Amino acid sequence: MKTVQVSVVTPDGPVYEADVRMVSTKAKSGDLGILPGHIPMVAPLEIGAVRLKKEDGTDYIAVNGGFLEVRPDKVTILAQTAERAENIDVARAKAAKARAEKRLQDKQEHVDAKRAELALKRAINRISISESKF
Repeated sequence: MKTVQVSVVTPDGPVYEADVRMVSTKAKSGDLGILPGHIPMVAPLEIGAVRLKKEDGTDYIAVNGGFLEVRPDKVTILAQTAERAENIDVARAKAAKARAEKRLQDKQEHVDAKRAELALKRAINRISISESKF
């Protein structure tokens, strides 16, 4: 079966490199499914999961925004941060979730609600991916 080369890159360096059968992710415009030979495009990404379907299973990566560039034979994801499911520190993600929830509940003047909401989204995304609950 045909495959497409996928690279997930962050400012800290490469996170993932493989040939896959399908890439699924969430762009700002909605869910995307990319197969080999897809038309070229660029799309901004939401905080969410990147699902990479391979012959022997599916790999999951948590991304916190960024961009997706698609060419017929290559998909490149330039993410602000990205973590493979097996590398996610669940305890740290749960602690971040608790901190964000506390900030949102406190409703203090000095708390940046938008920043707390984004932190909560990132933590929930990481926890979901580590537990493979989508």
